[in-house]
Amino acid sequence: MKAIRRYLRISSKKVNLVASLVRGMPAEDAMNFLRFTPKKSAKPLLETLKSAVANAEQNFKQKKADLYISKIVINEGATLKRARPVSRGRSHPIKKRTSHITVEVAVRTEPKVVTAKHS
Repeated sequence: MKAIRRYLRISSKKVNLVASLVRGMPAEDAMNFLRFTPKKSAKPLLETLKSAVANAEQNFKQKKADLYISKIVINEGATLKRARPVSRGRSHPIKKRTSHITVEVAVRTEPKVVTAKHS
């Protein structure tokens, strides 16, 4: 149960800062957290998470309350290369970076309690 957002015009480093804050959180808590995070990358990350949750609800008949973020992967996308003219007929490169976001959600299962055996 996943959703992918490709060619987002934000550097992958900037998206990864926000993604690291919500990794492993329950889906509803992560949505509330992202809604009030004052970073540009929070909005596309929220949209991708909403899409992954909607996919889980529609395609796999899961409940939103049972879902958590099992994996968030931020990859580097294609780089748009531009040039800035400077003096003496030269130019400096400008790299406009893009990123790909992959969000996977899974159903939270109750952890099994393992007890130590005394011999």
